[in-house]
Amino acid sequence: MSKVQIKVNDNGSFRVSGDVELLDGEGNKLDTKQVFSLCRCGLSQRMPFCDGAHKTKFHSVVRAENEEK
Repeated sequence: MSKVQIKVNDNGSFRVSGDVELLDGEGNKLDTKQVFSLCRCGLSQRMPFCDGAHKTKFHSVVRAENEEK
């Protein structure tokens, strides 16, 4: 099993890569590839997948907090 990675793209989608199973609210499996993008703006016509509808309409930049030890 490959490591799963989810990247929060600036002003865009969640980019998912790795061996992951995506389920709907009833537990039904959605067909995915090894790498796919999930919508986080709510504008996609292909929910839950990103179709690029966010461009110029959605703004969010998320950064991890640096923990000082």
